[in-house]
Amino acid sequence: MELRSVWCVVMTCLFHTSCADKDFFTSIGQMTDLLYTEKDLVTSLKDYIRAEEGKLEQVKKWAESLDLLSATASQDPEGFLGHPVNAFKLMKRLNTEWGELESLVLKDVSDGFISNLTIQRQYFPSDDDQVGAAKALMRLQDTYRLDTNSISTGELPGKRSFKPDCFELGKIAYSDADYYHTELWMEQALKQLDEGEQSTVDSVTILDYLSYSIYQQGELERALDYTKRLLKLDSSHQRANGNLKYFEYQLAKQQKAEAEEAPNDKAKREREKREASDKKGIPADYLPERRKYEQLCRGEGIKMTPRRQSRLFCRYSDNNGHPLYLLGPVKQEDEWDRPRIVRYHEFLSDSEIQKVKELAKPRLRRATISNPVTGVLETAHYRISKSAWLAAYEDPVVDKINQRIEDITGLNVKTAEELQVANYGVGGQYEPHFDFGRMSDVSSGGATVFTDVGAAVWPKKGTAVFWYNLFASGEGDYSTRHAACPVLVGNKWVSNKWIHERGQEFRRRCTLKESD
Repeated sequence: MELRSVWCVVMTCLFHTSCADKDFFTSIGQMTDLLYTEKDLVTSLKDYIRAEEGKLEQVKKWAESLDLLSATASQDPEGFLGHPVNAFKLMKRLNTEWGELESLVLKDVSDGFISNLTIQRQYFPSDDDQVGAAKALMRLQDTYRLDTNSISTGELPGKRSFKPDCFELGKIAYSDADYYHTELWMEQALKQLDEGEQSTVDSVTILDYLSYSIYQQGELERALDYTKRLLKLDSSHQRANGNLKYFEYQLAKQQKAEAEEAPNDKAKREREKREASDKKGIPADYLPERRKYEQLCRGEGIKMTPRRQSRLFCRYSDNNGHPLYLLGPVKQEDEWDRPRIVRYHEFLSDSEIQKVKELAKPRLRRATISNPVTGVLETAHYRISKSAWLAAYEDPVVDKINQRIEDITGLNVKTAEELQVANYGVGGQYEPHFDFGRMSDVSSGGATVFTDVGAAVWPKKGTAVFWYNLFASGEGDYSTRHAACPVLVGNKWVSNKWIHERGQEFRRRCTLKESD
């Protein structure tokens, strides 16, 4: 049997380190490095601007002095040059000083900025990062049922954000043949443009994307309306003119077929139309349990009756008389009854959290899953995080945490896996899975949900959550199938400890009853 305890914390310290393993969007912790990089580049850019301004100030002063001199000399050129000093200075200016001015104007003061930019660019996010972050926004939009306008105006829980580039989000969705989100974001981009907001794209470009994405979803009439609106703005638009004829032909064909169909066929078509509308926006790889998973992430559909709730308690626990906790028991809270899930409060101190993050951050690598067919470790779109493994010998804090896990659970951790530290990325999640193979304060989202039993455990800094994923008989407890919800706002760090069955022979004895 395999036992599992999960210790989840939110840690907020930042470190400036270069990252060999990119995929920045999969770890908020490592994305903080990019803020420092950008801050450094802004400082360098301002230095360049000051240098350019200083150069222009010198040229301006020189031009002003010559302007005054020329005005005086032009009143009586011969009289002016009749003075030997003036004649000498004219020779000197034209022979020497104008050449110096030319050198000053041609002087490139951007070298420092360009050099810094070139060095830093090797640590910049890639196209995959930009696409990954965009898809994460759309995943949050679907999971938490956020309307496009709320996201585009920064109206999410926690701190207000800058407005996203709606057109760019729509274009990324379009490139992925995700016409549902293309429509949502292009409509928002068009709305903002109509309201007078500045944009780098025009209405014609947006309408071109919008009409085609709506057509791809089978809405011919709306696609035709947007095409006509586009042609009012640009009557010579080649693709729109072609689409106009095609949409009109297809619509006429569709209307003719509908007019000739029998009543039963019409009812069937209307039913299929409603079903298609219900499925709008649902991806082709939609998991059968994802609807339940997303409901639980939103705090909906939790299956805890008042009667069962009344049997859950908070208590001071000494772990069956453990000497360490007789005088200082730990705070234990029941989170769920079947399977039994408990939370230990104040399990990690702020200083311990800081040290664990400090040790883990330089080693964070994209979290992987085992391919069920090949057994090869690979990244997956449904696991958006980075992780690192810490051994007890690496630091006294890690050793201390391991010992505390053993003392509180009563289980032997000598055969357990190393302490895993994970940091979730933009919209970071891990879809439903079994472990037979968490936590942190976040502003919103990030719960651990158990899809089979309808349970949700919410993040709380410094606490530890524990459950068994195998019965004492060694059989897997399928009710522990769980998922990490996408983090809506915040930075989620978790540390996990998988405690194996080997070494527990006298601590959690095996039974023949599957439910024990």
